[in-house]
Amino acid sequence: MTKETRMKKPGKVFYISIIISLIFVLWGAISPEQLNNVAGKTFSFLIQQFGWFYLITSFLFLVATLYFAFSRFGKIRLGKDDDRPEYSLLTWFGMLFSAGMGIGLVFYGVAEPIMHYYNPPNAEPETFEAARQAMRYSFFHWGLHPWAIYSIVALSLAYFQFRKEKKGLISSTFYPLIGDRVNGPIGKAIDILAVFATIFGVATSLGLGTLQVNGGLTYVFDLPNTLGIQLLIIAVVTILYMLSAQTGLDRGIKILSNVNVATATFLMVFLIMVGPTAHILNVFTQTLGSYLQNIIAMSFRVSAFQHSPWVGSWTLFYWAWWIAWSPFVGSFIARVSKGRTIREFVIGVLLVPSIFGFLWFSTFGGAALDKLMGGQQVIGEVVNQDMTKALFVTLEQFPFGTILSIIAIVLIITFFITSADSATFVLGMMTSHGTLNPSNKVKLIWGVIQSSIAAILLYFGGLDALQMASIITAFPFAIIMLLMTYSLYTALKEEGSKKERKKV
Repeated sequence: MTKETRMKKPGKVFYISIIISLIFVLWGAISPEQLNNVAGKTFSFLIQQFGWFYLITSFLFLVATLYFAFSRFGKIRLGKDDDRPEYSLLTWFGMLFSAGMGIGLVFYGVAEPIMHYYNPPNAEPETFEAARQAMRYSFFHWGLHPWAIYSIVALSLAYFQFRKEKKGLISSTFYPLIGDRVNGPIGKAIDILAVFATIFGVATSLGLGTLQVNGGLTYVFDLPNTLGIQLLIIAVVTILYMLSAQTGLDRGIKILSNVNVATATFLMVFLIMVGPTAHILNVFTQTLGSYLQNIIAMSFRVSAFQHSPWVGSWTLFYWAWWIAWSPFVGSFIARVSKGRTIREFVIGVLLVPSIFGFLWFSTFGGAALDKLMGGQQVIGEVVNQDMTKALFVTLEQFPFGTILSIIAIVLIITFFITSADSATFVLGMMTSHGTLNPSNKVKLIWGVIQSSIAAILLYFGGLDALQMASIITAFPFAIIMLLMTYSLYTALKEEGSKKERKKV
């Protein structure tokens, strides 16, 4: 057995991560109320006492990402100088978009603007100003900040893995700071924390995705919204994404990502054409300008004198959620970004998905608000009763609504599959010493664990608790990301100095 073969086998991180996962699953199964109580109190404490920390660090990640792109480091390639990208731009965009936010946009595209309209951050509810703020904050929560958070992790991993030939692990990005100690207990702790955040973040999202698929089937086909149907959905989707996972990165995820982007674009363009076209484009233009104009103020808004729970319930919750998701999404984006320059990487990861997200919210959220403010109160009533049906009740207000809803259900399922498939791939990498191509056996194990956690949590009603538990990991991981950013800067600066010395 060669050393390379041994290195592809799961190590301590794999087994410790599984043990921790099982402990939390058992806790959620035996005493979901206690877990929910503990996780809720811990999360509330972090939001109340360290909300400022989440806001400052998230803004710093955005500044750092832009600095890396447009400074002298922007020309450095994520790989050797003669490496070129493995995937076309369209496929690359599709992959990072599907793994990063696809299913979330479908879930919140209508629901979030409507909820902000009824409960705006600092305006009278159900007014024109409330509608403007609803769209602006939807842009804010799904725009540059989250993709900057993903970019920091992905950029660090890609640089150290493909240019410095280190392992594809979060701990490997700390070489400039702690050297070979990344292979010891400190490095293992960092990697286990990253795996922990990924497992529960993805499992919770699978649960939420299941609820939305069931909501769509109930709204369109009048199927019962029951636990039995939800468990059946999880079982079917698990089989589908495990089949995709076995085909590898260049077939399963690549093909499905392209299908996702094509389907989402079709749905969005069609609604723009049959819906209030001018209104949607006006909403996009006006909200984009307002977002860019107010981005600094929104980035540091903590309601210090208002004592409003809105920021904690939305902005801080999202920032913690994106940080908790960053090990997974960052690892996947890094894996598919070899050969691109830092500038090309940042522009692609930061701007393209953000602009698509802005168009998505303008189309679906803008159209829903237009109907709601025009007297279609059914949209608001359904959203307030059941968020999972928000998209479908909106589509029903337009021509071919039922057909559009069926397409939307298919889109949710394909996003569901690519997210889960990407997660099994990343978890396999993280727990197999950072290998670029983890074994099918390891991916199968993680796939089963993810679905099992989602199913058990749905059964015992513990989804909220595990969502809180994964977001709690965002606090220590935010500190890790700050150190990671400094480590990357140190390495890039050293490389730049070497090049300058060679010129002399």
